Amino acid sequence: MRALFSKIIASLRDADWLTRDRAAAYCRILFFVSLGAAVLWIALSRGGLDREGKPLGADFISFWTASKIALGGHPAEVYDMAIHRAAQTALFSRDVGYAAFFYPPAFLLICLPLAALPYLASLVIWLGVTGYAYWRVARAWLGDRFGALPILAFPAVLSNIGHGQNAFLSAALFGGGALILDTRPIVAGICLGGLVYKPHLAIVVPVALIAARRWRTLLAAAAASAALCALSLAVFGADTWLAFLQASPKARIALEQNAIGNEKMQSVFAGVRLLHGGLTLAYGLQIAATLGVCAALVALQRRAFRCAAEGPAMVAAALLASPFLLDYDLVLLAIPLAWIARDSLREGFLAWEKTILLAAFVLPAVSRSVATYAGAPLGPLVLVAMLALVLRRASRTAPRHVAQGAGEPDVLRASAGQHAVDGAFSLAGEG
Repeated sequence: MRALFSKIIASLRDADWLTRDRAAAYCRILFFVSLGAAVLWIALSRGGLDREGKPLGADFISFWTASKIALGGHPAEVYDMAIHRAAQTALFSRDVGYAAFFYPPAFLLICLPLAALPYLASLVIWLGVTGYAYWRVARAWLGDRFGALPILAFPAVLSNIGHGQNAFLSAALFGGGALILDTRPIVAGICLGGLVYKPHLAIVVPVALIAARRWRTLLAAAAASAALCALSLAVFGADTWLAFLQASPKARIALEQNAIGNEKMQSVFAGVRLLHGGLTLAYGLQIAATLGVCAALVALQRRAFRCAAEGPAMVAAALLASPFLLDYDLVLLAIPLAWIARDSLREGFLAWEKTILLAAFVLPAVSRSVATYAGAPLGPLVLVAMLALVLRRASRTAPRHVAQGAGEPDVLRASAGQHAVDGAFSLAGEG
């Protein structure tokens, strides 16, 4: 029995069975299965509603109807749940459930053009444009030697498409900003500042930038955030901001009362609640996790100042710091996954690395089901393991300008990063 246990541990530690050819084959299978499932789901829909009576791109109805209300000249009413829900019901002439709009007016500014087109056409363009930005940024992090298949087969991609959500935009802004911290620090700050539309994902960004002494990027991020908020104030008026502030506690209430579903969430907070922990314990452990990842980012800069792991560590830490993290938000995991995969070409895989990377890759596909039927919160455990991998690898990497390129000329790396970010940057309404 002991010999068998040792063999299993060795198999997981080294994962020699997970060769590059097998990984490519698994990605190919996963991609075509996901594509087939998506095509079938759409083919079985009727009038824009799926077999369960939900809109295609379920959460996108929140964005589209918010745009409809705002274009109608009453943007503050977006934050009136009764009016917002009535608009969703009117769109399909039936009750299709309710997708709330907890976002600040800065995101309403991004959503504003959506209702200028019919719902389904707008959904396709939204996912197409933001998806292309995600693909460009993820491809820049991964490099050409892996191809595009791992990026497209990542299960979080299908999750985000199915929900019609904004995780492609988040990944493009966050990943794009992290990609060009050295080459275009001000543009990097503008990209990171664009995350003001979803501020709980950017909790660690100021800490990381201060620890790395990236003052120009920090100031650019603050200016971009302020500019987006000021522009939304000018466009929508103070009443809209006041309505948002008055409605904001509803997001906390929804989180605390499991209105969204702890099985859908990937945060430490939701994991504690899923295990029947109390609110005090959940908040306490979430705060501890947030402080812990911030401390880890500071320690990283002291140990390996501005190393190639800086961006991936910031993204991985951001996912652990937020109490409000859904499975489609795991699109952001593509950044540390891509960086480790690329760096492994130079350094080789470390112990346990392949197994944890595999777990992180499949996490978006299985986390909700495992949480629902087994009551086990996989998300926080895998996210902690991913951050640990990035931090461990950081001590073995060369400075960013040497390690990130994997042998590519500096001018090519800067160009690739800039082209990738340009697409994400323009989506946030900044360019």
